[in-house]
Amino acid sequence: MGRAVKGTITIEGHEIAITNPDKPLWPEAGVTKALYLRKLAVLAPFLLKYCHQRLLTVIRWPHGIHGDFFYQKNAPHPRPDYIETALHDGIEYIVLGKLPQLLWLGNQAALEFHPSLHLAGSQLPCEWMIDLDPSREVEPRIMEAASIVGEVLASLGLDSVPKTSGATGVQIIVPIRPGITFDELRSIGLLVGQFVTEKHPHLFTLERLKKDRGTAIYFDYLQHYQGKTLAAPYTPRARPGATVSTPLTWEEVRQDVSPLDYHLLNIEERLNQIGDLIDKVPPQPVEDLLKHMRSKTHPT
Repeated sequence: MGRAVKGTITIEGHEIAITNPDKPLWPEAGVTKALYLRKLAVLAPFLLKYCHQRLLTVIRWPHGIHGDFFYQKNAPHPRPDYIETALHDGIEYIVLGKLPQLLWLGNQAALEFHPSLHLAGSQLPCEWMIDLDPSREVEPRIMEAASIVGEVLASLGLDSVPKTSGATGVQIIVPIRPGITFDELRSIGLLVGQFVTEKHPHLFTLERLKKDRGTAIYFDYLQHYQGKTLAAPYTPRARPGATVSTPLTWEEVRQDVSPLDYHLLNIEERLNQIGDLIDKVPPQPVEDLLKHMRSKTHPT
């Protein structure tokens, strides 16, 4: 038996059916599907920027965050003609770029948006991201760890932007110019990861297996690669507080801001006040650092 259609909205000339608008998606936060769609529209200018022309994986919770969920890579059938797709490794991904597509996915209870780290049809990264992944569900040192990594990057001549994952971790983003490869960024990531783990062995680990990390925070430079995904900036997360993956200032990190502080109910005010922090950092001179590393490895 199909879901009852409760109404439609028209966005950019496309009619989108809205089903079960009163369904609670984040019950603790009081976020129904109708409210979620309104908040997605607010997030759209920011979220779409970091999903544009990328291969999209969404996570869907048809009955809200306490129900069953599933990852969706293949674009479902049937689907409206305004849903754009791209074929990659035998999977027909949605390529998200416009508000009607976003709201259509929102109506399907797609609560998290995890784009590829490269554009469809490309093998080159769009930016560089380091993922700091806590081994504990509550990690009071996560902002301390982020601050240390930010300082190391700054010492290498790289400005960066920290963002909450919206869950427990922090990602650190370095804008780059086109042409740098994933492998080149991994080589820098390994260098930084080895440095911070040697300096702070109780805080950081490069151990990929969670069971072998103890309480240390995993410095994950390997996840940033072709075919992998990370939570998009400004994606909601299926957590009780309806948290949103939110870029931060380094001052906020030093003040030990909580990843739980920014969520669907207050993100609009923040974005109105400070805009997109990632957009304010120009591409960084990663090429210069790579040349320096090569000269050390292969001196003339």
